[in-house]
Amino acid sequence: MSMSLPSRPDSRTMAHMRSFMRCYLAGAGFNTRGMQNIGLMYAMQPGLSSVHDDPKALKTAYKRYVSHYQSHPFWMPCLVGIYLNVEAAIAAGRFPPKMFAKVKDTTAYTLSAIGDSVFAGSLLIFWALLTICLLLTGHDASALALGVILFIGLQAFRAYTFVQGLRHGFKVLERLKRWDLINWGRRIKYVNAVLMVWLLALIWPKPHVWWEWLVGVSALLLFGRFVRIGLMARVFAAAAFVVLIDSFPQLVQWINNAL
Repeated sequence: MSMSLPSRPDSRTMAHMRSFMRCYLAGAGFNTRGMQNIGLMYAMQPGLSSVHDDPKALKTAYKRYVSHYQSHPFWMPCLVGIYLNVEAAIAAGRFPPKMFAKVKDTTAYTLSAIGDSVFAGSLLIFWALLTICLLLTGHDASALALGVILFIGLQAFRAYTFVQGLRHGFKVLERLKRWDLINWGRRIKYVNAVLMVWLLALIWPKPHVWWEWLVGVSALLLFGRFVRIGLMARVFAAAAFVVLIDSFPQLVQWINNAL
């Protein structure tokens, strides 16, 4: 009869590494009730087990993360690092658990808004537009290099913010504030506007006629305005704009024949 040896508990460093790696799988537990709470709980488990030796204290710590949680996925490692730092302070008696409940959601929602603006609303669109323009102009290698560089940069950002959150806790938010990410997101959106004009120049039927170009840009601005004020969903606005571009030559020909 074989006997299995008891598994050794993770060291604090190994537990933190496991928590970081689990952040990549956090989105798999998304649900409509708690949003990302299952993924957060899954990522926090190794770190919490290394912080709390008392089973009762560990169970209480688990309960702090089973409630509703929602933030941008790129911020998950940073928030997990911050929460583990706070849990260590709670275990040492330096931080009141009741106070943590008040700041946990506020931090997550604040970073979520920044993430939606900078990553989803700026950098992701920058990557997509620049990649399309590079591919349309025949610079396939440059498009691939751009994707690789941004991918590596994202992983470095996730690792860096996790370590900083783990070391400094909520104090890392002061450093993030100095980064001025909101204004950087605004600057990237200006670059995206230039890339959009470049993309229009590449896909617009040749030869370019100034008044046709003016109509196209005006239509783009109009549909963008409809999306901004909530009059039209962005998917329908994009579809309508593509249909307009595709049918524009036939429309011009019909007007010329009518005149």
